[in-house]
Amino acid sequence: MAEEVISQIKKGHIHKLLSMGRRVDGRAADEYRPIVVETGIIESAQGSARVKIGNTDVVVGIKMDVGSPFADTPDRGVLTTNAELIPLASPTFEPGPPDPAAIELSRVVDRGIRESEMIDLQKLCIKEGEEVWINFVDIYVLDYDGNLFDACFYGAVAALKNTVVPAAEHGKGDDYPMPLRHYPIQTTAVKIENSILFDPTLDEEKVADARLTVTTDENGDLRAMQKGLAGALTLDEVKGIIDTSLRLSKGIREIIG
Repeated sequence: MAEEVISQIKKGHIHKLLSMGRRVDGRAADEYRPIVVETGIIESAQGSARVKIGNTDVVVGIKMDVGSPFADTPDRGVLTTNAELIPLASPTFEPGPPDPAAIELSRVVDRGIRESEMIDLQKLCIKEGEEVWINFVDIYVLDYDGNLFDACFYGAVAALKNTVVPAAEHGKGDDYPMPLRHYPIQTTAVKIENSILFDPTLDEEKVADARLTVTTDENGDLRAMQKGLAGALTLDEVKGIIDTSLRLSKGIREIIG
């Protein structure tokens, strides 16, 4: 009951500030919290990164192994993405099998990478129909203060950019950089009453009506979108979010490196 009362107080405070054109932390509606990126932090991984957006903190590791391709893509490497919500990151995270939130998170990150064709999977084919490189993108949430979708995606992109294919270790020739074709960036916005806010904090997410995550590439092409929460977005709101995403992604892409 106490938590519910506090939640209603926070909701009222957020709504009151938004009615005056303000956010709790003083940011503009389209302003991101500071984004900090570290790469190469896990020696045992083929690629890794740690990303912080405000107080949200995630680590991503890339592991590669040799395996069999899928039957319908015999000449392409395999990408598999997994997100783990560590209980110490939030009181709402529990140990055990992935819950719906973790599954959605991993799917959104995976879809953004896959649909943007960031990785040239054909170059990760060793022998068509028999051997390809399997890419495991493992995401670990260390601290949760909102906007996990973007933090995890930036971590995955940064980790893939510094990944080295361990060919020598598996007797497949010399090591070489992960073959990348595109450089996608995604942004997430939420709708609270009539306001559209980018990079929502945890409190803003709790009172949001709708969420939209947009992935675009370096050419300004729309690659993927994911709608979340029960509320609705108008066509004009969707168009506005896409336009703002294209604008914001340029600066974020420079930060991710």
